[in-house]
Amino acid sequence: MHVLRWGVLRRSPRAAAVAAVVAVATLAWHCEVRPGARAQPDALGSPASPPPVDAGAQGPAARAEPVALPKVNGPNGPQPTPADPVGVRRRPCSIAAIGDSLTDSRSHGGGYLELLRRKCPQSRIDNYGRGGDMVNQMRRRLFGQVLGPGQPRYTHLIVFGGVNDLYSDLTAGRTVHKISNDLLAMYRAAHERSMRVVAVTVAPWGGFSRYYNARRGAATLALNDWIRRQAQSGSVDDVVDAYALLSCGDPERLCEGHRAPYRDGLHFGPAGHRVLGEALFTRVFHECL
Repeated sequence: MHVLRWGVLRRSPRAAAVAAVVAVATLAWHCEVRPGARAQPDALGSPASPPPVDAGAQGPAARAEPVALPKVNGPNGPQPTPADPVGVRRRPCSIAAIGDSLTDSRSHGGGYLELLRRKCPQSRIDNYGRGGDMVNQMRRRLFGQVLGPGQPRYTHLIVFGGVNDLYSDLTAGRTVHKISNDLLAMYRAAHERSMRVVAVTVAPWGGFSRYYNARRGAATLALNDWIRRQAQSGSVDDVVDAYALLSCGDPERLCEGHRAPYRDGLHFGPAGHRVLGEALFTRVFHECL
């Protein structure tokens, strides 16, 4: 860069003017931003940092622009995709299921637990179903087998029973009051051990014509209404309504597709177990690995 000397300015004003023009042109050439030019790296090899910005100079209106949500096709044209909810951290769970023949794998039950095992392969799922059990018998087994000394510390308890009690009203004196008391004792015992309690309503059994009648149908409705209310009272953490899930049209009877291959109107087959298992996974066990 040319430097102007005071001697030149003193000797000739014209020469000084020419020198000034040359100096300005030279300075402009050095400061020109040429296409493709890159910022010079600093001493650490990274691009030179821009000068700091005074945050106060930006003013209160200087805000980050909102991020636009991606569009998806909805019934009324493209719609913004809702933001994902904060996900639940998945973890291995330890699940105990207590019930009757609908849970007991030895009597072709428990298919809903097999689905949960496939969806939650890192979790422990123990089947305490026993065919023919009434709820008072399940209650005794819960304390002796599930919650007894040396047993695993379960995180969840599934309770699915009551139908054997409902058609043993005459032979065993089982009433809705007695059934609900036994269920409540199981729910409370599990909660005392910090287990999450999942109650399943009695499945439709109106096709079990050998034992089903109007009185027992009314008792089934009353018991299921009581089970559903336990989620509101806090006695259970979740209710999965098998009565509604497994009926089609006639609320008292199993769907035809859910019954096969069984024809007794009480037991449901693989399709029914799949529906029940999917509902349990979606409502409760999606958090389990």
